[in-house]
Amino acid sequence: MQRLTVDEFREAEKLPLVVVLDDVRSMHNVGSVFRTGDTFRIEAVYLCGITSTPPSTEIHKTALGAEDSVSWQYFPTAVEAVAQLHADGYTVYSVEQVEHSTKLHHFLAQPGHRYAVILGNEVKGVHQEVVDVSDGCLEIPQLGTKHSMNVSVTAGIVIYKFAEQLILKR
Repeated sequence: MQRLTVDEFREAEKLPLVVVLDDVRSMHNVGSVFRTGDTFRIEAVYLCGITSTPPSTEIHKTALGAEDSVSWQYFPTAVEAVAQLHADGYTVYSVEQVEHSTKLHHFLAQPGHRYAVILGNEVKGVHQEVVDVSDGCLEIPQLGTKHSMNVSVTAGIVIYKFAEQLILKR
């Protein structure tokens, strides 16, 4: 299967993407984001606010060890994480349904740029103050009766979109 060891993963070229979790309650969602992040070799996961951090049995249940391969940092607030990301040269998008958002299928990631996406709380979404300091918002079109998606499913869709544009089409 040509799987990387954890050490090989840490040395491998990464998708220039950081996923920020803003007050995500479910440790299973956190673990799932780590696992998807490992799949596409993202740079890191930033865990903010009430979002749990490894080591955690509940995170491990869905991460299956990806919490050991994917780099992560904790920030007291997502606003602080965004400030650090901006200082490090990232373009930051909240994944949220707001006026003037960019539909994900219209978004074009630029090679050579570094990106971060912020995913919010399962009930309240991304905090407004975090949306306000983001460079923009990405939105996944939803055609059914619900106007929200599970945060780990959303992460998978968004991470794949970046991977498709930045590393899979090479």
